[in-house]
Amino acid sequence: MSTVATTLTPESADWSQPSKGRTAMICLIIAESAIFSIFVVAYLYYIGKSASGPTPRQVLDLPILSSICLLSSSATITFAIRALISGDTGRFGFWWLATIVLGGYFLFETGREWHDLIYNKGLTIQTNLFGTTFYSLVGLHAFHVLVGLLALLIVMGFTFAGAVKREHAERCEVLALYWHFVDVVWIIVFTVVYIIGL
Repeated sequence: MSTVATTLTPESADWSQPSKGRTAMICLIIAESAIFSIFVVAYLYYIGKSASGPTPRQVLDLPILSSICLLSSSATITFAIRALISGDTGRFGFWWLATIVLGGYFLFETGREWHDLIYNKGLTIQTNLFGTTFYSLVGLHAFHVLVGLLALLIVMGFTFAGAVKREHAERCEVLALYWHFVDVVWIIVFTVVYIIGL
């Protein structure tokens, strides 16, 4: 019986499995992107097909400030991750909390917008096709922001307890990937609903 000797090249010797957390998050993002794509296509398909009012132009205002806050939170979470990688947990906590505040403000403003649309402008999910697709698409995004905020708050709790260390940077990076995804999706939703849809 002959044995075949295998030689390891320097490239294969350095190879290691990709991060399970990062791989799982990328798979989740791909799946969620497919779901958002369906909602975006539905919104675009039904633009202008409502048999009755109100129309988007009549009731929607551009959420500029809240959008700036949400998109800025991608920068703050990046600063937080960089701080944790360098071992500065104090600076990490500051930027992580800033991310929570910015995301929380965005969610608060979304709630205010919905309150105004429902109680002052008479737009509900049952009013017309616009109402149905608007609340479905924007609501799906808001739900993802809420889930992200809850995850960020859990990490913040561990940070206050002193349990977040440099070695946890990769796990926090995985969560940051989700947060960046939520921000990118908002750019698409904002463009479709508040620019193309008007």
